[in-house]
Amino acid sequence: MDASTGSATVWSGILQVASVVLLLALLYRPLGDAIARIYTSTKDWRVERGFYRVVGVDPASEQTWQAYTRGVLALSLVGVLFLYGLQRLQAVLPYALGLPPVPEGLAFNTAVSFVTNTNWQSYSPEVTMGYTVQLAGLAVQNFVSAAVGIAVAIALVRGFARRGSATIGNFWVDLVRGITRLLLPLAVVAAIALLAAGVIQNFTGFIEVSTVTGGTQVIPGGPLASQEAIKALGTNGGGFFNANSAHPFENPTPWSNVLQVLLILAIPVALPRAFGRMVGDDRQGCAILAVMSTLALASIAAVSWLESLGLGTAPQLAGAAMEGKEQRFGILGSALYAGATTLTSTGAVNSMHDSYTALGGMVPMVDMMLGEVAPGGVGSGLYGMLVLAVIAVFVGGLLVGRTPEYLGKKIGPTEIKLASLYILVTPILVLSGTALSFAIPGVRADVEGTSILNPGVHGLSEVLYAFTSAANNNGSAFAGLTANTAWLNTALGVAMLLGRFIPIVLALALAGSLAAQAHVPSTAGTLPTHRPQFVGLLTVVAVVITALTYFPVLTLGPLAEGLV
Repeated sequence: MDASTGSATVWSGILQVASVVLLLALLYRPLGDAIARIYTSTKDWRVERGFYRVVGVDPASEQTWQAYTRGVLALSLVGVLFLYGLQRLQAVLPYALGLPPVPEGLAFNTAVSFVTNTNWQSYSPEVTMGYTVQLAGLAVQNFVSAAVGIAVAIALVRGFARRGSATIGNFWVDLVRGITRLLLPLAVVAAIALLAAGVIQNFTGFIEVSTVTGGTQVIPGGPLASQEAIKALGTNGGGFFNANSAHPFENPTPWSNVLQVLLILAIPVALPRAFGRMVGDDRQGCAILAVMSTLALASIAAVSWLESLGLGTAPQLAGAAMEGKEQRFGILGSALYAGATTLTSTGAVNSMHDSYTALGGMVPMVDMMLGEVAPGGVGSGLYGMLVLAVIAVFVGGLLVGRTPEYLGKKIGPTEIKLASLYILVTPILVLSGTALSFAIPGVRADVEGTSILNPGVHGLSEVLYAFTSAANNNGSAFAGLTANTAWLNTALGVAMLLGRFIPIVLALALAGSLAAQAHVPSTAGTLPTHRPQFVGLLTVVAVVITALTYFPVLTLGPLAEGLV
C-alpha cells in the first residue's frame, strides 16, 4: 500500500466513524420516542387484531412474569422445530436450487442459532440453503428473535416503571408490535437504501460466466438486500454468502458499510431513550447511553489503534495489518464494523477476525465478554445493562451504608440474587465449553485434529472465541475454526440455547419482582443514578466484572500470543 492510498483509506475510515456518530445522534431522540409510543399505546392496528383473533389472544389482558416467560419459551420452541423441519425438507421445497437436505447436526445448530438471535453459521450459506429456507425460515426468525429481545427489554422497563403491579405486559402484543410497527417498516426502508447502495436482490440462482482468462466461474445470486436489512436492524448477523459482509454483493462500497453499521446500532442506541421516556425521566436514559457510548468508543478506538500498529513480523513486513481485510474498507472501516458487530449481538463481519493481530483480535472477543451491552443486541443490550445497573446500585449502597435503590425500587436480596445469577450464566457456559473441548480426550483429539486451523495459543483463542460468541448470542467467528463437527454443533447449540433463555427468564423474574414493589421516595441517602458519578460507577462495574471473570483465560490465549 503506497502512502497516498494509505492516507486516503485513513481519511475514509475517519469519515465513516464520524458519519455513524452524527447519524446516531440525530436518530436517538425521534426513534427512541417512537419506540416508547409503540409499547405504551392502547390502540391496536387492524392487522394486529386479526392476528390476535387467530391465535386466541386478548390484547387487553396482561400477564404475570411467569406467563410472559411461558410465551417466550413456547414461541421459541416452535421456532426451533419449524426451522429444523424446513431445513430437513429442503430438497422438496420450491427454490431449493437443487441443494440436498441440511444434515441433522447442522440443521439443529442452525435452527437454534437463528431462533436465539445468534446466527452462527457452520456452513457456506450459498451452497447449503435454498431460497425458501433462507426467506421462510432464516429471515422470518430474524424478525421474530429480534422482536422477542425488544419485548423482554420493554417488560423489564415496565418492572421499573410500575408500582404494586402483578403484571408486566402481554408478550404477544409486545411481539407483534415490535414486528409490525418497528422492525418491518424500518426493514423496508433499509432494503431500499441497500439496493441503492448496490446490494443485489434477485432470484437468479447460480449463473455460469466466462472469466477474463477464458475459464468459467459460477456466480450465486439471491434475494439479498431484503435479508441484509433485517440482518442488520435486528442485530442478527449471519450472511447470505460465506464471505458475509466482505462479499461485494452484500457490502459493495464504503457507503454501504456505513449504512450497515448505522442499521446495526440504530435501535440499540435508541432504546435507552425509550427507557427514559417510559420511566418518566429522560436523564436515566442518557446515563445508560453514556455508559454504552463510553465502552463502545473505547473498544473501537482500541481495535483501530492495535490494527493500525500492525504488531507482528508479517504485518510490519507488509507495511500494514491488511491480511483478511478488504481494501475498499481499510483498517478503520474494518475496525468500525468489527466493533459495531461484537459490541452488539450482530456477529456479521466485513473482515476476518482470525487474521487480526493477536491483541487487535482480542478486542472483539472482550466486547462480547462484556455481555454485549454497549449498546448490545436489540433489547438484550438494554436489559443486560439494566441488570448491571442493579448491581452497580447495590455496590454503591454498600459503599455508603444505605439500602440500595434504583428508580424508586429497593434492591433487596431477591433482586440482587437474580442479577448475580444473570451475570454468571454466560461466563459459566463460555469457560465450561472451552474447558470441555480440551479436557475430554476424544473431544480434544477431534478439536485439535479437525477443527483448529492454527495450533498453539491461537488455537485456544479460536475455541474460546467460538464459545464466547455462541453463549453471548453473537454469531461471529475467528473463521479459522471448523465448527461443523458433531461436538461443536452440539456444544455450541446448547451454549446458544442456555445463553439466550436463562438470562431472559432471570430478567423477566426481575421485572416481576420490581413491578410488585411500591415506589420508594428519594431521600438524602439515595444514590442519584443520572449523574456522571453513577455513569462512572456503572462503567467500572461492567469492566471489573468482565476482567475478573475472563482475564485468566485471556492470558492463555490472545494475551500470551500478543505479548511474546
